[in-house]
Amino acid sequence: MSETPPSGHPPESEAPQIIAPAPKLSFLARLRNYFLAGIIVTAPIGLTIYLVVITIQAIDRNVRGLVPTGYEPERLIPYQLPFGIPGLGVLAALVILTLIGFLATNLLGRTLLRVSERLVARMPVIRGLYSALKQIFETVFSQSGQSFRQVALVPWPSSGSWTIAFVTNYVQGNEVSDHLGDDLVTVYVPTTPNPTGGYMVYYRRRDIKILSTSVDQAMKLIISCGVIVPPELAASITASKKAGGGNGNAQPGNGDGGFTP
Repeated sequence: MSETPPSGHPPESEAPQIIAPAPKLSFLARLRNYFLAGIIVTAPIGLTIYLVVITIQAIDRNVRGLVPTGYEPERLIPYQLPFGIPGLGVLAALVILTLIGFLATNLLGRTLLRVSERLVARMPVIRGLYSALKQIFETVFSQSGQSFRQVALVPWPSSGSWTIAFVTNYVQGNEVSDHLGDDLVTVYVPTTPNPTGGYMVYYRRRDIKILSTSVDQAMKLIISCGVIVPPELAASITASKKAGGGNGNAQPGNGDGGFTP
């Protein structure tokens, strides 16, 4: 039988808990919260629309300069419009690029392309720039491969710290592998919030953790500076930690996504 404390008060476990009411915000504080909420709601869609509009306008300006005077689409319409038709430059660019691609894939187009490349190859500075840009675009837009093959956790900038990176290639049969071995992967470590800048680093396969998440999900985390963590990416990171035992030595085939050269 429980005894009542000498003071006559009930035990602490049975004492009613008093919840303090939320502090009342002032009028200026509420206005500030409304203003911040408005920014959070409108800024993403506003910036997206702004970037789309200026991109379309830039393409329109450059493509319209190639159209002879008097053949502008606005002049071909029976009724004079008080404004230009937006997006015609983008449509024209798509048609032109498609036609160029069609010509480049037939016999005549391939012959002209080879002749042009031979001329460029004789230019000392231009040939290096053209060769590098051509290789980059063929890698990025190739339908048979992916520029970023897999998402990985890599120790960066030092052991014990981890960051999101992308596996871009597997080092085999070249001078780098002759010096360091064949168990290397080429990894691109992007900077945040601008992933177009970053570092190319060589890692041994056993020293990185391959994630099963997609490149798009990883990009969201990088661009948001870690604020937005997609559920798929969080689950993939958790699974990778459990598979690797937390020691950073993820082995291929142990449930951490594996390697797919």
